[in-house]
Amino acid sequence: MRRLGLLALFAAPACVPSGPASPADGGPAASPAAQPKPVAAPAASAVRAAPGSPATTGGTPPSSPLGAAFEDNFERTTIGSDWRTTTSAWRIEAGRLCGKGARNHGVWLTRVLPTNVRIEFDAVSNSAEGDIKAEIFGDGASAASGVSYNDATSYLTIFGGWKNQFHVLARLNEHASDRPEIRIAPGSDDERARPVSLGQVYHFKIERSDGKTISWWVGDMLMFKFADAQPLSGPGHDHFGFNDWEVPVCFDNVKVVAL
Repeated sequence: MRRLGLLALFAAPACVPSGPASPADGGPAASPAAQPKPVAAPAASAVRAAPGSPATTGGTPPSSPLGAAFEDNFERTTIGSDWRTTTSAWRIEAGRLCGKGARNHGVWLTRVLPTNVRIEFDAVSNSAEGDIKAEIFGDGASAASGVSYNDATSYLTIFGGWKNQFHVLARLNEHASDRPEIRIAPGSDDERARPVSLGQVYHFKIERSDGKTISWWVGDMLMFKFADAQPLSGPGHDHFGFNDWEVPVCFDNVKVVAL
């Protein structure tokens, strides 16, 4: 429906908040780190799902292959079978997929991703706290088992997280002490370090084209480029979805293309 982007360029990780999550899903900043160190992927049988989700009510229904591409503009009144919710916090609102207060219980696209893929979508936060979150190469069914989302199955892109204090690319644990992040500085000359603006629609692009490197853009601005020594791939790491902690967020114009 709506598209608006930012312009700039970034490809280097910085420091990261660590420690247990607070009630607002935040934490203090730790010392800088260059790249996330490899972490063993969890077994499919160890994945924890939200109460009432498909993974805890008789098994997860099988997802369809992606094929060449998938698109969704949400011009309907119900979420539909293309998406798997892990909480009732998600809904269709004015032609967009929206969530509020999901507490890291996301909504997954029911398509199996290939190893290399490009995902694009528009996103908006209707809060001055920002916090626009997506997951790529996750299991397509699970959600946080506690307050802190340290048991994800995916890479997480977090734009304006921790009440608009950090932009983050995380692997499996959004509170990891070695994840790449940009500390937000309002008014910064570096557009990468600027906060998420309330009500502004941003265009996101996330892709992997070489089997190991995750690249994330907002508009024309490259936020992170992370080459993973142990890439998340294959069963248990082959789905895409959106997530949310507390603020109202909406997503639109999803396009997923096999590379």
